[in-house]
Formats: sequence, structure tokens, C-alpha cells
Amino acid sequence: MKPRTYACGLDAAIDVIGGRWKALILWALHHGPMRTGELRRSVSGISEKMLIQVLREMEADQIVHREVFHEVPPRVEYSLTPQGMKLNDALLPLGDWGEDNMTDIARRRGVQPPVRH
Repeated sequence: MKPRTYACGLDAAIDVIGGRWKALILWALHHGPMRTGELRRSVSGISEKMLIQVLREMEADQIVHREVFHEVPPRVEYSLTPQGMKLNDALLPLGDWGEDNMTDIARRRGVQPPVRH
């Protein structure tokens, strides 16, 4: 199989954050380290199996750091690496755009509109 080449920087970035869950996990880790259960509660709709799979991919891409605390019971925390923090910062304008347009997008796609508090 021929090795993949990227057409541009955006192509490489999308390869790292592509899929339904990665950007949401990045966003959840923005405020600091989280345990697996906390992440699962923060990323609505993700199964534990999918969360673990995606976290492994993100760890391999060096945007998430996994730390195991050798205690009883064992504890594992995930945090953003410096590269992950920069990627998350790059997603901030995209999140702002989504916030500004969420109601219209939801209406056009037949999705339940967001509940504003």
C-alpha cells in the first residue's frame, strides 16, 4: 500500500482530529486532566469502548498524555500535551462559529435545537 501524503496542513490536521469524537475529547480536556469516567460523562453519547479506542489514537498522535497512578485501585488520567493544547486553541474559532450558528444548523439538519441557559 502506498504511504499517504498530505495535500496541505489542513489535510494533516483533519487526519488527526477527524471522526465524531476527537474534537469533543480535546474540548473536554481543555480545562485540565480527567479520568476516563469523567471524560465519558463529558462527551455525551460515546461508549467506553469507543472512548478508549479514540484516546489510544490521540495518544499515538501525541496530542493526549495518559498517566497511570500506581495506587489501589489504579487510577488513569488523560491530559493534553503541549501539541494538543495548541490544536485545541486552533479549534476555538471553529467552536465560536458553531456557537454563533448552532440554532440555524440544527434547524436545517432537523436536529433538536440547543437548550440555552
